[in-house]
Amino acid sequence: MANDMDIPQGASTSSGVQVQYEGKFTPADTPLESRILPKEFYDQFMSESSKRRIEDPIRALLPLEDRPGVISLLAGKPNTDTFPITSMQFNLRDPATGVERPVALSSAELAKGLQYSGSAGIPELLDWLVGLQEYNHGRSRGEGWGLCFGTGSSDLIYKAVNALLDPGDVALIEAPIYAGVFPVFHGTGCEMIEIHTDQHGTDVDGLRKRLESWPAGKPKPKVLYTVPFGCNPTGMTTTLERRLQVLELARKHNFLILEDDPYYYLYFGSAPRPPSYFTLERDQPEVGRVIRFDSLSKVLSSGMRIGFISAPQIIIDAVILHTMTSNLQPPTLTQVLTLRLLKEWGYAGLRAHVERVAQFYHAKRDAFEALMRKHLDGLAEWATPEAGMFFWFRLKLAEDDAAEGDSEAVIRTKALEKGVLAIPGTVFHPGGRKSAYVRASFSLLPEDQVDEALRRLREVILEARKEAAAA
Repeated sequence: MANDMDIPQGASTSSGVQVQYEGKFTPADTPLESRILPKEFYDQFMSESSKRRIEDPIRALLPLEDRPGVISLLAGKPNTDTFPITSMQFNLRDPATGVERPVALSSAELAKGLQYSGSAGIPELLDWLVGLQEYNHGRSRGEGWGLCFGTGSSDLIYKAVNALLDPGDVALIEAPIYAGVFPVFHGTGCEMIEIHTDQHGTDVDGLRKRLESWPAGKPKPKVLYTVPFGCNPTGMTTTLERRLQVLELARKHNFLILEDDPYYYLYFGSAPRPPSYFTLERDQPEVGRVIRFDSLSKVLSSGMRIGFISAPQIIIDAVILHTMTSNLQPPTLTQVLTLRLLKEWGYAGLRAHVERVAQFYHAKRDAFEALMRKHLDGLAEWATPEAGMFFWFRLKLAEDDAAEGDSEAVIRTKALEKGVLAIPGTVFHPGGRKSAYVRASFSLLPEDQVDEALRRLREVILEARKEAAAA
């Protein structure tokens, strides 16, 4: 995994990323502390529901139990001696050699994992993850941000979005984008405005024009939601230049950036990895507009639901309050297992592991694309993804290449009748508009099944073209 701090471009900055800035601003000349946005700045962004939410008075006191010498009569915790699970052992693959070895939880680890814990996450894991953000993104403690753990990053996105948006607020949503976030935004009663993307990421020119021509009297956008690495469904990765332009627009037009990055560790592009928004904002004139969502679900276990958020502390506090009053806490056993695994490996070991994972998906992508060329050459068009698990391709459903078809009926009916299941492009747009695109995952299937699936899809497209010609 290429480190964010290794990217060469322009003038060097304190985080090691080399970029250019307009005007006279240089990070080295302006102390970081003076650029961190104050707590009061976020009052304009917090939703009314988050302002009304109060903390659970019992859960708020739980951290005091960890003070040395304290005898706690506080919580109604069940006695762990009554739990039926008495030991736990698993095999762990070495990230460098691939050799498996047994790892057993200690009695203290197991007792902790089976018990209630704090709503933010267990302190040892939070501390490890803060160190991971410094290792990967060059962000240290005391730089105006905090961190908490969640039941996957989707849990945290839901809570953060609800902490920020009220009915009638405006959210900018990159599109096409993961369809699972639409219900989250829709539930707040906000207005979702689609921002186009291409193979290089966010359409910054289109975003700028929309913002500069914003209707007078209409509330300005509060947030921009973006998936900058291996976007689901397109597989695109936003370039460094466009990331810097988005940060500039966020300052100029006063919105926050929701950086959802579940495919950060699945980057296999030929160019150096672009720095994250979280990295880049450290050397901006303002620090504190990026809310970053991380996930280890794609590289450790999707079923364990391993996610964490890095954001200004006031937003972290709002998310924790929401957790207190909804699911109380992320599962402790998940956290204990995750922490033990990560401590066994260390930061370098995790890096070695995710590099192997990225190489695995790189090979899967290449094999899938070779079969796409075999079966769909001339019948579909696509850009080769540089990260993630998906191909996003446009079906040519008529002889006229310029004609914009609609993949909905073809994929939902005709392809399914032939035994091929994929997702039509319309579901990845906030308004569900017509799209000739299709999303296909290359993460699981062996080559023989991919070959057969694409052969069947070829038949579907040819039949659709024949019907279009006869119409």
